[in-house]
Amino acid sequence: MLLSILVTAASPAVAQVPDRTAVDAAVRSFMKITGAPGAAVGIVTSSGTYVFTYGVASKETGIPVDGHTLFEIGSVSKTFTVTLAAYAAETGALKWDDPVSRHLPYLKGTHLDQVSLLNLATHTTGGMPLQLPDTVKTSADLTAYYQGWVPPSPPGTVRTYANPSIGLLGVATASAMKGGFAALARDKVIAPLGLAHTYYAVPKAEERHYAQGYTRDGRPVRLSPAPLATEAYGVRTTAGDLLRFVGAQLGLIEADPQLRRALAATHVGYFRAGPMTQAPIWEWYPLPVSSADFSAGNSDDMVLKPNPVTRIDPPLTPPAAALVNKTGATNGFGTYIAFIPGRRVGLVVLANRNHPTTVRLALARQIFVALGVRDIAVDP
Repeated sequence: MLLSILVTAASPAVAQVPDRTAVDAAVRSFMKITGAPGAAVGIVTSSGTYVFTYGVASKETGIPVDGHTLFEIGSVSKTFTVTLAAYAAETGALKWDDPVSRHLPYLKGTHLDQVSLLNLATHTTGGMPLQLPDTVKTSADLTAYYQGWVPPSPPGTVRTYANPSIGLLGVATASAMKGGFAALARDKVIAPLGLAHTYYAVPKAEERHYAQGYTRDGRPVRLSPAPLATEAYGVRTTAGDLLRFVGAQLGLIEADPQLRRALAATHVGYFRAGPMTQAPIWEWYPLPVSSADFSAGNSDDMVLKPNPVTRIDPPLTPPAAALVNKTGATNGFGTYIAFIPGRRVGLVVLANRNHPTTVRLALARQIFVALGVRDIAVDP
C-alpha cells in the first residue's frame, strides 16, 4: 500500500471542519490492516483543531484511547531536538556551522572536528549508522564510540539516517546551553509552546495515561532506556499536544520571536536526497509530488542505506505549496506528522502498534482528502 499525492498548481480551499465520517472510515481500515488496538488523529486548520480517538490504549486493561492518552512518537522526537538546537542558534549559544568538537571538547582531535552541527541535523555526517552498536551501553562507551568513529564518506556528501547523529546534536546543544538536555527542551520549547502533556520521562501521576505499545507480532512493549534515547526518540505525548506543535509550525500558536524564528529555521532545506529536500530533521516535497517520488522519499532505502545528496546553495525555505513531514516509530508505536505551510493545515497520526510506514502514509492521504483538499489524489 503506497501513498500517492498529486497536487495541481492551484491552491485548493481547505475544509475548516473535517469530514468525520470519512476520517473514521479511513482510521478503522488502517486499524484493521495494522492490527493497532488504538489510534488518535489530530487535524489543525486555520479555524481550529480536532482530535479523534479510536480503540484502546491497552488490550490488557481495555482502557479506551482518549485525549489524555500518551503515545511514544519515536523519531518525531527529533523535531523537538532540532528545535532546541535552532533556539540555541537564535540566542547565540551555537552556530550551525560549528564543528561538533567545539561544544564537546573531549571530541577534539577526532573526525568530529570536520563534522558540523548542521551535518548532525541533516543526517549528512558522512555515514553515521542508523543505531549505535549494541556494545555501547554507558556514557563511557558512548564517548569511546564517537572518539573512534571514522566517516565512510566525506561529510556533506551522503545522507545516512542516524540516531547517533541527532542524539549527538542534542548532547552538543545541551553543552552549548550549559544545562541538561531534557530540562532545556522542556523550558525552552515544550513549556513555551503550551505542551502540557509532553514528556521525556512520564510522571508517576501520568502513568495511567501511557498507552501500551505492541510489536508487529502483537507482543506488548514500551521504550527502554538506552544511550541517546532521550535526544533521538524519547518523547511521549498526546495527540492534542503534538497537534499544537504542528500549529506552532504553521504560525497558529503564540510564541516569542526567538522561538518563532527557531521553528522556521528547522524548515529550511540544505540538501536534496532524491526527490526529498532535507531540512534540519524535517523533510519536504514541493507540490505536486508524484506517488513514486513520495514513496521513494519515505522508503526503507532512504532510511537504511546511504543516499547521495546535493547541497542547496543558498539554503531554501519550503514554498507555500510544500508538504513538510516526519515519520516516527518505536518497537510498539507508529507516528506521522505533516503540514502544508501555505494552506495552514496539518495533521498527526498516532497508533500503539508498530506497522509499515507506507500504511501510515496512505492513511494520511485519506485524511487530507477528508479535509476537502481534492488535489491530493492517487496518480493515474
